[in-house]
Amino acid sequence: MGFFSFRQDLAIDLGTANTIIMKDGQIILDEPSVVAFDKRTNEVLAVGTEARKMYEKGHAYIETIRPLKDGVIADFNAAEQMLRSLIKMINKRNRRLFAPSLKLVICIPSGSTEVETRAVHDSGEQAGGREVYMIFEPMAAAIGIGLDVLAPEGNMIVDIGGGTTEIAVISYGGIATKQSIRIAGDEFTMDIMEHLRRAHNVRIGERTAEDIKINVGSALKELNEDAPEEYTIWGADQMDTLPREIKINYTEIAGCIDKSIVKIEKAILDTLEATPPELYGDIVKNGIYLTGGGALLRGLSKRLTDRFGIAFQVPDDPLHAVAKGTAVALKNTDNFNFLIR
Repeated sequence: MGFFSFRQDLAIDLGTANTIIMKDGQIILDEPSVVAFDKRTNEVLAVGTEARKMYEKGHAYIETIRPLKDGVIADFNAAEQMLRSLIKMINKRNRRLFAPSLKLVICIPSGSTEVETRAVHDSGEQAGGREVYMIFEPMAAAIGIGLDVLAPEGNMIVDIGGGTTEIAVISYGGIATKQSIRIAGDEFTMDIMEHLRRAHNVRIGERTAEDIKINVGSALKELNEDAPEEYTIWGADQMDTLPREIKINYTEIAGCIDKSIVKIEKAILDTLEATPPELYGDIVKNGIYLTGGGALLRGLSKRLTDRFGIAFQVPDDPLHAVAKGTAVALKNTDNFNFLIR
């Protein structure tokens, strides 16, 4: 059937760190949002995992680009080329004889400007989309964890992605109050790089800082359970460029990313303050849902629960909540009037 299918319906979580594509409710592609070009010919050399291997390691003729910054498209051409290449990758795997007509639903940050929204829409069209819809990330996250977003009840989502943290109170198929701040996983990574530079006089790259975050990242300086062991990295000494071995523990990382978490807490507080009283009561009763890769940060749900006196819950598979919700929206484009065209 793949040889002769004239239309392909795809749900796309176009993330700052990773792009996830779903079809028929299944993840068929999960790749880093990176594209590598040959500077001499401007041809695409690689996308996804292969391009990430080249990131910060390429030679003079290779340029690696992360097309999205802070959750929105920073490089239109690179985003278009990345989307085209990822979709070609899917078609190649499915042995399609020709490129099918595409129906796309793409998630975007709730704080996207009209220009940014148009950039995503145009990228989808340029990548082959005949029908292109968009959905706000917190709405997609709510759908992805199984909430009834059309119900007359307030639910609050805090989606911490790579580029943005999306905070929204959802009721009756709409967003009652929201905050979208450009403090999220990438900012944690930058905090770690800066901390290593100042505290240990060592330079490290984004990939190493990301590995540190995954292995010993924590929102609390004291973890009562599941405390990770020290993590060892090698970096270049800033004085003599000689290699240095550094052992890092979770307490140290909790200290260096604390300022960014405080900014997220401030955004959550602002959203709660703007929430109508009846919806606020629903939130206290239902709790607040943490999604996105940031939800996996050790101790974060406990820290936020203690801070606000409201239970913060991490659902199963928070990393793919937005993608799953986008896939559900793809099947309900006629019923979900909150989708953007």
